[in-house]
Amino acid sequence: MTGKIIVPALALVFLTAASCSLKYSDTLDVDDSVPELYFTKAKITRYENDRVTVEMAADKLEQYKDSSESYARKLTFTVYDDENQVSTEGSCGYLFADTSKDLYELYEGIELYNHSDKTNFFADILRWNKKNEQLTSGLNSEVRVEKEDTVMTGTGFSASGISKTFTFSGGVKGEIETSEAEE
Repeated sequence: MTGKIIVPALALVFLTAASCSLKYSDTLDVDDSVPELYFTKAKITRYENDRVTVEMAADKLEQYKDSSESYARKLTFTVYDDENQVSTEGSCGYLFADTSKDLYELYEGIELYNHSDKTNFFADILRWNKKNEQLTSGLNSEVRVEKEDTVMTGTGFSASGISKTFTFSGGVKGEIETSEAEE
């Protein structure tokens, strides 16, 4: 009977010793991995200088403690210009935003429409740097641009909000439709 008690007791001592950590200097900060605020079906309005600049709706939105970073899933948004007119509308599957650095990364099924240029953009990865007004894709990521009768798809996309131009550093393919003048 004594042997039957000793085996479970030794197993219990071994399991207890194995489950304890002696590495007390490596602590995990739970605040870094758990959102401080978690919203579902969120509607957000951003104001700057007493006017609406952005309206967003997201299925899920997370914000972390002591951080300017936010994450959103299934996001739609509308951006307004200085005259309070819609300048850009869009949607994406995921958004990472660092508002202190004015950096925004959009992922999965991105659709953007710029009203002033009457241009549609479609991609799976885009980065917006608000400070220098640059919209870029990954080097090998495809972006489709549709404007009037022109459709282009290419890689290495870069667009300037200041000069209102865009370029592709990789290969480009596309279509331009023209109509014949009637006589």
